[in-house]
Formats: sequence, C-alpha cells, structure tokens
Amino acid sequence: MNGNNLHGPLPQSLGKCRHLQVLDIGNNEIQDSFPYWTETLPELQVLVMKSNRFLGKLFSNNLKNDNILPFPKLQIFDISHNKFTGYLPDGYLKNLVAMENVKINRTEERKSLEDPVTFFLKGSAQELVGIFVTSTIIDFSNNQFYGSIPYSMGKLNSLIYLNFSHNMLGGKIPTSFGNLSALEQLDLSSNQLHGEIPLQLTQLRFLSSLNLSNNHLSGPIPTPGGQFQTFENNSYMGNPELCGYPLTKKCMDFDKTQPMLPREDDDSEFLDAFTWKAVVMGYGCGFIFGVIVGCLALLYGRPVWLLNIFFGVRRKM
Repeated sequence: MNGNNLHGPLPQSLGKCRHLQVLDIGNNEIQDSFPYWTETLPELQVLVMKSNRFLGKLFSNNLKNDNILPFPKLQIFDISHNKFTGYLPDGYLKNLVAMENVKINRTEERKSLEDPVTFFLKGSAQELVGIFVTSTIIDFSNNQFYGSIPYSMGKLNSLIYLNFSHNMLGGKIPTSFGNLSALEQLDLSSNQLHGEIPLQLTQLRFLSSLNLSNNHLSGPIPTPGGQFQTFENNSYMGNPELCGYPLTKKCMDFDKTQPMLPREDDDSEFLDAFTWKAVVMGYGCGFIFGVIVGCLALLYGRPVWLLNIFFGVRRKM
C-alpha cells in the first residue's frame, strides 16, 4: 500500500492477518497513533510506516506478559518521517530477537518482494528487492524522540543499518554500540548528543558510512581503527568541541591549553637568581659606601687623604 493517498487511521482488522510477513504503508497520509497490534503478528518481518502522520508515543502492549515477545521476527523497522514523540521504545528495541546473533552464510534464504522497499543506504536511495536473513534495519529518523539512546541497543549485533537522525536525543553515545559488529551505516546526526565519541566504535569493521554531525560532541575523534580514518569532515561537522583528524582543529595545543613550563634547567635558574642577588647586593653596598664618604667630606671639609684617594693620579699627571 506504499505511495498512495490513504487517509485516516490504519484498520485494526489487519491484526487478523496472522501470516502477514510484509506490511508497507509508507508515503501516505495516514494519521493515527502507533498500531500496537502489529507487534502480535507472529510472522511479520518488515514494518514500513515512513512518511505519514503518525503521532504519539511508542509502547509495547505485551511487555507485561513475559511469555510473549513483541515483533518476534521483525527485521526491518522503519517509522521515519512521522511525529512520534517520547523516549525511544526500549521495550521493543531490546526484544527484537530476529536482529540478534543471525548467522551469515552463502546459502541464506531470500524472499522476493513484488514491490521493492526503498531505503537510504550509504547516503543514497536503494531498493530492497528481497529480504535476506541478514537484512536488519532500524530507521526512526525525523521524529521527535528525546531522552537517551538505550544501552540495550548493543544486543542487536546483526543490525546493518541504524538511523536515529533528526530527533532530540540527548545523553552520550552508548559504548554498547561497539557490539554491533555487522553495522554498515550509522546516522545519529542532528540531535543533542554530548560527550566523547566512544572508542568502541572503532571495533566496527564493516562500518562504511558514519554521520555524527550537528550534535554537541566533544573531545578527540578516535584514531585507532582503520575505518575511522576513511570518514571525512562532513561526518563530524557541527560539533565545535570535536578535534583531531580529519578535522583541522588539533587536540593538543600546548601553548594555549597548558601552563608555560620553564625552558631551562634548575642550575640555570639558580645562577639567574644568584646573579640577580649579587647585583642588588653590589648596588646596596655602593650606596652605603657613597653615603659614608659624602658624610665625611661634609664633616671634615674635603680631607687631604680623601682627595689623594680620588685625585692623586690627576695630581701626578
């Protein structure tokens, strides 16, 4: 049902389609709250709701029942370009078991789609014409989510695409992202994230696209790891407190960030101090001697012995 002019709420009667595997209602004008009944569809693998008018908070209706996990087979979860708000649904994200520990092999099953699903992968629009076992995608971009990113995201170690951009997310980037070993694209741009970029991100060997721009990140960009050396300035722009390669701002400017240290050794300092004291003592002694001589000259009216001391040489000449 993608790309039509559908209005109104989404019919809950779709919840009776127990064998439904793909539900794509993207690019319509549907105005509704999140269809929580979709989490009970046992075979649902693709849920695309992007570019509609969905609003409100996301929640899991079945988290109260420990025996029922929401979205047991979901591999593609796209609710981008809507008006969802509130915290990220940790109850959903930590229970997406189909995105955990997926084994990759060359004989994996592929299910064909009559109408391909379009995603923005690696900065360009790409059509997904089949669902692989390893096609695991989460796109919550362009909504109004706030709060921090759940640490439990690190459990989804088969995730290949993650997009939380253009929200109001705060806090730090979870270090658990280092466990997303299959991740190829990560977009956290245009949020309110702060703190340093976790060193654990350098462990992502397949990461080919990274966008952390327009946040409040600070500190050095991690240098260990080959992948981080390939990302350009636009991956980090809009973070004034970031430094290090590939940015022009260097992280170690000792002239401005650290106090001036003495350039000479202790012996030189001692000699300098000694010379200064000697000069002061010399001037002091000379001043005292001059005062005494002046007093004697005034009292005894230029005594001969004093004149002989200062002018004896002149008399002889």
